[in-house]
Amino acid sequence: MKEKCTKFEALFTFSNDEELKKHIEECEECKKEMETLNKVSSLIREVKPAFIQKRKYIKEIKAACALFLVILSGTVLGIFSLDNNVLDTIRYGQTLSAEDYGFPVDSYGLIMVGE
Repeated sequence: MKEKCTKFEALFTFSNDEELKKHIEECEECKKEMETLNKVSSLIREVKPAFIQKRKYIKEIKAACALFLVILSGTVLGIFSLDNNVLDTIRYGQTLSAEDYGFPVDSYGLIMVGE
């Protein structure tokens, strides 16, 4: 029984094309392995455009999400900057009382229930 040739990987990786072609012409096992490798390469080339197109859509979706977040954060910050009363309360650490909310209060600042 003939031993299996193990030179293909080493020649494919480390040698030049001429040495590889010469060995492939002499060795049947390496010739079959090269044919298999060529078939796989052709399949990869065939499906490559579909994957590139898919990546393009993913990049467009990411860009749209980033733009949405920028617009949303700008809107929220704009609303806070227009409402100065809320910002002043938050900024200076004042606590809102019942009177600030518009409830009727007595002289002690407690909510009046009824007289």
